[in-house]
Amino acid sequence: MRRMKPMRLEDEDRRTRRRHRRADRQGGEQAVHLSATGGQLSLVQPDAQHAIHQAALTLLAETGLSDAPAKAIDLVTAAGGWLSASGRLCFPPDLVEQTLTVARRKLTLHGRRDGVALHLGGNNAYVGTGGASPVFLDIDTHTYRHAMLTDLYDAARVVDALDHIHFFSRPVAITDFDDPLAMDINTAWACLSGTAKHVMVSASTPESVDAIAQIAYALAGSEAAFRAAPFLSLNINHVVPPMRFDPTAALVLMRAAECGIPAMVNTFGQLGASSPVTIAGCVAQTTAETLAGLVLVVLMAPDAAAIFGPRPMITDLRTGAMSGGGGEQAKLTAAAIGMARYYGLPNSTIAGATDSKIPDAQSGYEKCLTVTMALQAGADIITQAAGAQASLMGASLEAYVIDNEMLGSILSAHTAIDVSIETLNLEGVQAAITGDGHFLGAADTLTRMNSDFLYPKIGDRRSIEEWQEDGGLSIWDRANEHVRAILDTTQVKLIDPLLAANIEAHFGLHPPAVGSRPDGAGPQG
Repeated sequence: MRRMKPMRLEDEDRRTRRRHRRADRQGGEQAVHLSATGGQLSLVQPDAQHAIHQAALTLLAETGLSDAPAKAIDLVTAAGGWLSASGRLCFPPDLVEQTLTVARRKLTLHGRRDGVALHLGGNNAYVGTGGASPVFLDIDTHTYRHAMLTDLYDAARVVDALDHIHFFSRPVAITDFDDPLAMDINTAWACLSGTAKHVMVSASTPESVDAIAQIAYALAGSEAAFRAAPFLSLNINHVVPPMRFDPTAALVLMRAAECGIPAMVNTFGQLGASSPVTIAGCVAQTTAETLAGLVLVVLMAPDAAAIFGPRPMITDLRTGAMSGGGGEQAKLTAAAIGMARYYGLPNSTIAGATDSKIPDAQSGYEKCLTVTMALQAGADIITQAAGAQASLMGASLEAYVIDNEMLGSILSAHTAIDVSIETLNLEGVQAAITGDGHFLGAADTLTRMNSDFLYPKIGDRRSIEEWQEDGGLSIWDRANEHVRAILDTTQVKLIDPLLAANIEAHFGLHPPAVGSRPDGAGPQG
């Protein structure tokens, strides 16, 4: 692969001293949990959303989806659907409307410690990782290489330590395993071993769903305990646009519902390629395809936890490649999420799919634009909001750290403003005006200095002189040091060692911390 310009290497003693100074500046800080409110923005008015809905119903009833597996055909036809003359599975409007009536409006995705649950179906906004990147930006060489099990585990550990990344959606497709089942279960185990936040993974087959479910049940203590508080969910792309089921993924979707695993019912089309070139047409097709998956989930298990996941992406029509960082992408995502809000459904989408290859200025402005728009449009869950690079083809540990601060700023900007007698504080204002003539020494200023402000750990607010004296580091340099500090810290065991050993032995899992090596050697499932 093409080598990027390496960052300047520095003397280890100097690096260590700088880490200690930074740790001293940051010492004693408490975790910050920002309650951001989304849904203030709508680019499509209700009458236009109704027109998109009607178009989606027409596509489902008159065009239908091809390549439906027999199990899906049986479910849908028993509920009033039919196969067209060309073998496409068609969904009557009444069935879709009934599904929308029955589908759950609120649900909670749990973690494995207090304070990390995701409460969906209101105006809460949660941001996290995601993707299936085949390559990983190495923190030592600063070049891309194939992603491995230890990279996934390290990413989970880093994200677990970052306040403003709310969940860990599997960000890389590991290359250690030839067997899909081994890859799926080891991926899930590495994620669960590295973070106590909610974990999202994928499954290649229904057999993988069963195996992942059994691992989750064992970790929870029982199947009933997991079903009551699911700490793992599945990202499932059940269709291959335009309007064609992925037969195996559709079976995965239905099996997840049977096993009590929450499912992201995802549709991942590309505007101008696998979806129409207009935003209205693309959103209508995406809505139809996502609704088809929702119908399968509800027919399989009416009380299943299903998250409406429209993920239409922009195509750069000059090259045919996906381009996730522009204004058109932000607008498309907002329109698609608007349909989930129209239905009142818990939802998720992709935002933050920068086209930049490294954590640079392009990466920052593209991620900030698309994530902010998705939040304002009312996305409950925003995946790929942190760490993803190169149009989702790469991932970076340093990017998680940088994006964590970006996400903190975005979330802070969308927290509610308290207007009250206490915050107006007219008595204090008058006292400052007629007294010292400023508010710097006021009791309220000192009290709120730490409670009302979010201070950067990686972003640099120091003077030019201080910055130069400390080595003149870039944000990438500082993020690299922060990543190393996290990984150098002995991790608190998130899973009882005896239980972990028993699960690994029973399912033939590899301990994620030693499962592979950067030289490319590792286990082959």
